Amino acid sequence: MAASVKDVAAYAGVSEGTVSNTLNRPSVVRPATREKVLRAIEALGFVPDESARALRVGRSRVVGFVADDVSNPFYSDVARGAENVAYPNGTMVMICNSDGDTAREAVILERLVGQRVQGLLITPLTDDDGPLDRIAAAGTAVVVIGRRSRSGQHCSVHSDDRHGGRLAVEHLWQQGHRRLAFVGPQFHERLSGVQEFLAEQGADPDELLVLPARHADPLGGRSAGDTIAAQSPRRRVTAVLCGNDVLAIGVLQAMTHHGLRVPDDVAIVGYDDIDAAAGAAVPLTSIRQPRQLIGATAAEMLLEEITPGSGHVHRDHVFEPELVTRRSSAKRRPVRR
Repeated sequence: MAASVKDVAAYAGVSEGTVSNTLNRPSVVRPATREKVLRAIEALGFVPDESARALRVGRSRVVGFVADDVSNPFYSDVARGAENVAYPNGTMVMICNSDGDTAREAVILERLVGQRVQGLLITPLTDDDGPLDRIAAAGTAVVVIGRRSRSGQHCSVHSDDRHGGRLAVEHLWQQGHRRLAFVGPQFHERLSGVQEFLAEQGADPDELLVLPARHADPLGGRSAGDTIAAQSPRRRVTAVLCGNDVLAIGVLQAMTHHGLRVPDDVAIVGYDDIDAAAGAAVPLTSIRQPRQLIGATAAEMLLEEITPGSGHVHRDHVFEPELVTRRSSAKRRPVRR
């Protein structure tokens, strides 16, 4: 017969309540006592029945994290930050991939709520908070990552992307670039920052070449890079701003494939400063976001919201992005004739 909580308590010489706290709220148990309980659990081969617990208390010990592209290292870093907070509090993070598909996102949300998760962290695919509002109204806490909560009914954590876009384009402008492209218009706050800066410089906003990227991944970047490489050399853009680093890596790959030099022919600036940016064939200039800190902050907000008596108030936490310059945007060397 499988060991029970009562068996573990008797083996460890503690109360059943202490065993329960060790499993569910380890931070409230003294380390020495917690160690005794854990040794008893190991000795008896005790396995908690999570489904029974969820039925009893109405919630699992799982937080759902819905990201739009889990292949992007930015989201794995955000997830790590969230897990660093959740794990010591007895909670696991379940990562789900919406893959840029709003219908898929809706199904994932429905299933996570059906699994009675403690709460949800999400990088929403649209600006419509309606579905999230309905989930919260039904009793599941939601924290929005990557943008402000439009309805104000949820906490949110993000960087000031408009300012980040300005940092990127100002850097290129100071390097002398005037023919510019932006890849990934779905990053509209970052694009807006670029457009605002150009307008302040008296530049014609229509001269900014905005290139679509159906998916914000290296393939989307390569497609945009092919378009740039096909331009007439006399009219080709001299610098490319990308909505994220994986797009920038794709653009860099396309430039290399077409024999264009980075940064001498085309400079590139990414966004997020994932680890791969510094390790690219031409190290990428990027706008840095505190990726793990974003995840940790979101998890802290969520755990606070679901903790009874915490006095939680919804808030919008905004991080300041930072320009990190590398070789991909270095000042162009004059061409020798």
